[in-house]
Amino acid sequence: MQPHIYVINPNSTQRVTDGIDAAMAPLRMAGGPQISCLSLPSGPAGIQTQHDVESVTLPLAMLARSLEEKAGAFVIACFSDPGLYAVREAVARPVLGIMECGILTSLTLGQRFGVIAILDGSIPRHLRAYGAMGVSQRLAGELAIGLNVTELSQFDRTLERMVHTGKRLRDEKGADVIVMGCAGMAVYRDPLQDALGIPVVEPSQAAVAMAIGRVQMNWHRA
Repeated sequence: MQPHIYVINPNSTQRVTDGIDAAMAPLRMAGGPQISCLSLPSGPAGIQTQHDVESVTLPLAMLARSLEEKAGAFVIACFSDPGLYAVREAVARPVLGIMECGILTSLTLGQRFGVIAILDGSIPRHLRAYGAMGVSQRLAGELAIGLNVTELSQFDRTLERMVHTGKRLRDEKGADVIVMGCAGMAVYRDPLQDALGIPVVEPSQAAVAMAIGRVQMNWHRA
């Protein structure tokens, strides 16, 4: 039996997890690792503040430990990468965060990446992460659409705002690749890329694509 790649949504909104699961379709293949998408039942409805980020760190580590025997890798499916280092410390399997993987993927697709965030309050937290990664010089800019996680289900309204924001990042900030700054945006990748005419990275897909490589190459700590 192939090992599981566990994609863990640290919030408790099942609609977000369902959207992530649907986005995994191109990555599910015969003979490949099983991809299982889970919610964190004790998590908040959305990870929108630093308090939210900190609140899910230990529950994520505990959940990963409980799943490690069947796991080939773990993906933390929130753009703030909550608990990333704690979970890496807790388990021997590869642990990938979608922000880190989404940004790294964007650097292979363009020179300057732009990020579409959900709320203005998320941006300082993201900027700290880009600085820690050493990629700030490649950032064209980050702009928010002004909707929270639960509001992202309003398809027409959300897509309109994402297209408008993506065009601003492309035309005003000089971005030649866009990263979607929330796992709850997964369903919008294809129409957004069609509207913008430049690559759009859905970070959960980016992280799982990397996780498949890790599993197939058997890269993990002893």
